[in-house]
Amino acid sequence: MIQDIQNLIDEYHVWLKDKTVLHQIDQWVEITTPYLDHHNDYLQIYVKKTSGGFLLTDDGYIIDDLKQSGCKLENHKNQELLQMTLNGFGVKKDGNELQVQASAESFASRKHNLLQAMLAVNDMFYLAMPRMLPLFYEDVVAWLDLHDIRHTPKVKFTGKTGYDHLFDFVIPKSRQQPERILKTVNRPNRTNAQVVIHSWNDTREVRTPESRAYALLNDSEQKVSLSVVDALQNYDVRPVMWSEREDVREELAA
Repeated sequence: MIQDIQNLIDEYHVWLKDKTVLHQIDQWVEITTPYLDHHNDYLQIYVKKTSGGFLLTDDGYIIDDLKQSGCKLENHKNQELLQMTLNGFGVKKDGNELQVQASAESFASRKHNLLQAMLAVNDMFYLAMPRMLPLFYEDVVAWLDLHDIRHTPKVKFTGKTGYDHLFDFVIPKSRQQPERILKTVNRPNRTNAQVVIHSWNDTREVRTPESRAYALLNDSEQKVSLSVVDALQNYDVRPVMWSEREDVREELAA
């Protein structure tokens, strides 16, 4: 089993390397990644060498794009959620830019954290138009609280590779159930499924063997593709449609 998971992680790294493209722009290097935003455009980050190492930034793309799409990021609740998400990845916000500083030794993990933060913020807020508030994450929190499902929000684990992975909720082990790790997926597509799968595969070896992973999929506005469901199931992540959340209420509350 361990070797199977190691092979999957190795395959992921090969895919990530093969699909990453570099382009020099003056003193910056543009890195085009295989991850997609909600326009199905490849996410890009920019790197500049500094006296203390490297500066990595999204050049303000994520926040600017969300604002142009009509997302209301200025209110206090959304600002708190945004900051909590960025803090979980160790990412700073400078104006509209998402940034991290890295040394040569920490470059890979810091680049990973910046990309994960970009994906998380993009996924969390892009559907949050006035007609669709509250956010999906807040809906999940309200549901957990309503049914007295004890949980710890925004928990970061360091995986076997040394990369950090932020999960939305962890429900501790009980007499009836093992540890349960939950990830909310506001926009269930191939890219976000791959992120969940990789995060879980890298993390599971540092958790107890009985730990379970759940992906809560927002199907309130769009039908979730069977390919997304199959991919999650194939890698031992239980997909849960938000419309069918009552099916898992008892096992999460136990």
